[in-house]
Amino acid sequence: MEIIDSGFIYSDDPQKIDAVAVHHYLSTQSYWAQNIPLQTVQKSIDNSLCFGIYKDSAQVGFARWITDKATFAYLADVYVSEIYRGQGLSKKLMSLMLFHPDLQGLRRYMLATMDAHGLYEQFGFKHIEHPERLMAVVIKDAYL
Repeated sequence: MEIIDSGFIYSDDPQKIDAVAVHHYLSTQSYWAQNIPLQTVQKSIDNSLCFGIYKDSAQVGFARWITDKATFAYLADVYVSEIYRGQGLSKKLMSLMLFHPDLQGLRRYMLATMDAHGLYEQFGFKHIEHPERLMAVVIKDAYL
């Protein structure tokens, strides 16, 4: 799947993903994956349904779904480079991803965000109805 809009390319082609650029953003600019090793980023890309946003062949955005493609998908590592924010790229990317054939008919789509609730609410995401049912093992400072 590939769409060109306003000079940007949105693609699910894994061959286009610049793992070094994704790693740079995640390890230095994200709040959720500081210091993540390149090898870990590459492994996450290899094992996810990934989408990129490109401008003049440079990676300027990224998102990945961790999914079984049958019942569940978790959205992770979403970003748009700072210089391209405010242009609606995240909205366009979300619109395209949610229509991807591998993400149809699922029972649950999930994500975690600290600051983008408004974006995701536009696409049907809501606060967890029964958060007391969810559990997690969290390894703080996993990449130090």
